[in-house]
Amino acid sequence: MARIPPPARKALLTLHLVTALGWLGADLALLTLGIAAQRGAVDPAVAYPAAALVGTVLFAPLSVLVWLIGVASSLLTPWGLVRYHWVLVKLVVTTVLVGLVLFLLTPNLRHAAELGSALPARDRADLVIAPAVSTTLMIVVTVLSTYKPWGRRPPARQARAATPR
Repeated sequence: MARIPPPARKALLTLHLVTALGWLGADLALLTLGIAAQRGAVDPAVAYPAAALVGTVLFAPLSVLVWLIGVASSLLTPWGLVRYHWVLVKLVVTTVLVGLVLFLLTPNLRHAAELGSALPARDRADLVIAPAVSTTLMIVVTVLSTYKPWGRRPPARQARAATPR
């Protein structure tokens, strides 16, 4: 496994934190726009195109960057990609989030931008629920990064040897 010197590791961590904070900020902007349109505080014909712009220009690219930098960080540092339970959980959660952002949320935001005020109520609710759930999951992975629970996963050979036959 490749290792990078401490200054490069700190630079990679900083880049990961900056992109993750940007992703969270874009997510909160989407949540704010969705709630404002839902409550009638902002015209949906204005809010949904703005949300589509935030989603396609900021949210989607940042989600991919966070994932790529996170994978690079885990491969180039002592944490490893699947060596620790908390890193593996972060990888799975982030991978699912990126997939949902790219293949579900972004198309839904574009659709909402096209329909504006004509967007059905169920679809309007989805544009509040999705960023609320993703914000919650981003906070969960941040807590995992801070507290690093569950310890190290057993090496593959040790796990196979411990499995009763």
